[in-house]
Amino acid sequence: MAYYNSFFLLLLITLLSSNTIQTEARHLLETTLPELPKPEIPTLPKFELPTLPKPELPKLAEADHELPSLTKPELPEFPKLEIPELPKPEVPNELPKFPELSKPELPKLPELPKIPELPKLTFPEVPKSP
Repeated sequence: MAYYNSFFLLLLITLLSSNTIQTEARHLLETTLPELPKPEIPTLPKFELPTLPKPELPKLAEADHELPSLTKPELPEFPKLEIPELPKPEVPNELPKFPELSKPELPKLPELPKIPELPKLTFPEVPKSP
């Protein structure tokens, strides 16, 4: 019983805090902000880089633009290797006959005894009342 009071207090605080967040958010959405004047920023003077003198490159003698023609390389011809032919193995036309094996026989089950016949009972006749 002693813990119920602290539990309810904690529950009340959490529920109130979540409710206040929602109401504050709604209040912020509904309020209008005053328009602030835009600040005037003074313009800065443009910075100019000093021009650098261009380096003078020495002129090279003009070379021939044509490349010398190269001959196509020729591969040497390899001698053909002679592969010896192997004789074909002779396969007999008829397969060898295997001896016939006797078929295994299953043991026979003994005959089950016949069910004895029960005698037929006749119902007694009840005399009819006149």
